[in-house]
Amino acid sequence: MIPKLHYISQGSSPKQHLVNIQNACNSGIELVQLDITQRSEKEILKIAQEAREITSHFQTRLIINNHYKLAKDVKADGVYLDKTGSCPTIARKHLYTWQLISGVANTLQDCETLLTKEVDYIHLEPFRATTTKDQAFPVLGLNGYTTIIETLQTKTPIIGFGGITTEDVTAILETGISGIAVSEEITRDFNTIRTFHQLLKASSTEEQRHTFK
Repeated sequence: MIPKLHYISQGSSPKQHLVNIQNACNSGIELVQLDITQRSEKEILKIAQEAREITSHFQTRLIINNHYKLAKDVKADGVYLDKTGSCPTIARKHLYTWQLISGVANTLQDCETLLTKEVDYIHLEPFRATTTKDQAFPVLGLNGYTTIIETLQTKTPIIGFGGITTEDVTAILETGISGIAVSEEITRDFNTIRTFHQLLKASSTEEQRHTFK
């Protein structure tokens, strides 16, 4: 089962990424996506190993961006493949059977293509424009999410991402989105993780209540 809240790591340096991952884990995040780019594979491996140590201590899931071989090496929980990354079908051949694969989509066609490649979940983005990433894709907003999800009618989890704040959660869930990935809002204040969990009804206490009713 995919957690409803994902933290996409941020930082001006690898060390800052790791500090922020530690803070997110301390604050109760259940899944962290290591978003390190423009580094050598050797550097990313070292960072991923440290991130794995941190997340393992908290029993938090770790997803690695694009580098599926490194994800296997550090026994991360999975890999996120953007549009410049490898094909999910190829990555699947190299990963352990229990490791997750997610892909990025901006259109209905993107989603349909990823579903044929049997990804475990899809990042549908961006919800809104952000300052931290190049705006390569058109902003989808609530209308875009609703149209795509209603047309897809899939059981594969769809995770919304792109400038999402706590104020957006209720409306986003009404579109049929399975969960959300957050970067900026959480990095600014790790206490928002608790608020996001409450809004998503995804905290461990909520899950226990549902399980034992």
